Amino acid sequence: MDHENAFKQWKRQCFSKVDFSKKGNIDDEIYPVVCLINDSSNYFTTSSCSGRIILIDGVLGLQKASGNAVFKFEPFVLHVQCKDIESAKLLHSVAVNSGFRNSGMSIGKRGKIIMAVRSTHCLEVPLSHKGEILVNENYIHFLVQTANQKMAENVTRIKRFYDGLQAVLQADGSSSMATCKDKTTKIVQNQHQRKTQDSVIEDSQIPANKFSDSEDYLETSLILFS
Repeated sequence: MDHENAFKQWKRQCFSKVDFSKKGNIDDEIYPVVCLINDSSNYFTTSSCSGRIILIDGVLGLQKASGNAVFKFEPFVLHVQCKDIESAKLLHSVAVNSGFRNSGMSIGKRGKIIMAVRSTHCLEVPLSHKGEILVNENYIHFLVQTANQKMAENVTRIKRFYDGLQAVLQADGSSSMATCKDKTTKIVQNQHQRKTQDSVIEDSQIPANKFSDSEDYLETSLILFS
């Protein structure tokens, strides 16, 4: 089987698989990006996450933490299988120019070319050690504000990536961009109508941000200090 037919088969197989992520579907925030890529004959997505703020420990609430609780902000990440090296290079260029400077590609033994779109503005801070809280409430508030700022920048980079991707795919004619036009338009309109505070978490809470990938993190909505 030649590479082009193999790529088409890989794409069909990927779309026929069950989504085993906790959310079970694509985040609305990045649906337009994912749809744009999957509508192209040169790409298809294998996993995605729009970004999330989480507390990892294994129990509900920081004061009940029995282990090593960690506060994390994880930015947008996207894995895309590319038809060929040139397609991967094009996607990499768009990603880097959009602010996702930690992006890169890998080539598997069977010739699969995977492009990872990712950035470095993560945040990971230990909050407790063996059940002992290491920080005070004021510091928690500061962390949440910092994470919110990073999330806002994350959203800006996603929008920049979408615009750049749309431009290059229109130029090379590899995407009809008609398959999911109606739903994409509706989602984008809804995003513009949301108030800024709707996307910002309260200083005393961590929400269950939506994601769609294979990582098995504990993700919960909880009060840090009761």
